[in-house]
Amino acid sequence: MAAEIISGTAVAEQIRAELKVKVQGLKTKGINPGVVFVRVGEDPASVSYVTGKSKAAEELGILSETIVLPEDTPEQKLLDLVLKLNKDPKFNGVLVQLPLPKHIDADKVLNAIEPEKDVDGFHPVNVGRLLIGDPYFMPCTPHGVQELLVRSGNSPEGKHVVICGRSNIVGKPVMAILIQKQKGANATVTMVHTGTKDMSKYTRQADILIAAMGKAKVITADMVKEGVVVIDVGVNRIPDATKKSGFRLVGDTDFEAIKEKAKAITPVPGGVGPMTITMLMVNTVRAAEQQSAKKK
Repeated sequence: MAAEIISGTAVAEQIRAELKVKVQGLKTKGINPGVVFVRVGEDPASVSYVTGKSKAAEELGILSETIVLPEDTPEQKLLDLVLKLNKDPKFNGVLVQLPLPKHIDADKVLNAIEPEKDVDGFHPVNVGRLLIGDPYFMPCTPHGVQELLVRSGNSPEGKHVVICGRSNIVGKPVMAILIQKQKGANATVTMVHTGTKDMSKYTRQADILIAAMGKAKVITADMVKEGVVVIDVGVNRIPDATKKSGFRLVGDTDFEAIKEKAKAITPVPGGVGPMTITMLMVNTVRAAEQQSAKKK
């Protein structure tokens, strides 16, 4: 029996509908959620991401502004801009789009964002709060993974979750979210990575497998058990002569083969991707709520 396909597009739409109502409610109280995006240079992927984010904000009635700086902007000029935006009450969230040009230290820039405005959830203060189970913001992609599991009826509670990949963006924060003693979490978590000997020994034990290795189709059907739930975070380009672009997008798992064994699986594209921007909007609204409560 083929797996149920978990549509990130459908779940994201559901969350956005809830958010729209919340934003309207805040506006009746005189609270206008706002977010600012800072982009340095013209990296095509960054241009596309920021456009998607500002479009989502607009659809939800969230104020958004995009500041574009030239590729050769000095690091100090970007840091000064971030400090200025931290103080601007119009914006509840400040997001600097990565990657930044090589001459700019990305960590220095991310650490300059006020933790209360860090809607990406990358500031060390927010990372620390996430780990101790008292998050101010949850990072967007990992939080999106949790929402996909819970809303598709595959709650990780009491399950064995195996995470493939230990990045600071996905692997580690997903682990920090799912091990908490909370509803929608409370999982037993194993993490495998490039240093793991015989990875398949662990992946075959997974009730839920989260693939975030950044390598096309690295998880094959023989590496998972029957009835597994698979969340594929990978987005990889592989050549495809039948496509106008000359390539197509695939995940970190062999989707076609695994869907014959799995209980449920996310597609690529259309799985985790749509969730990331939606969870960013969730964080922006949360920031507006928190900051207005603080003023009282």
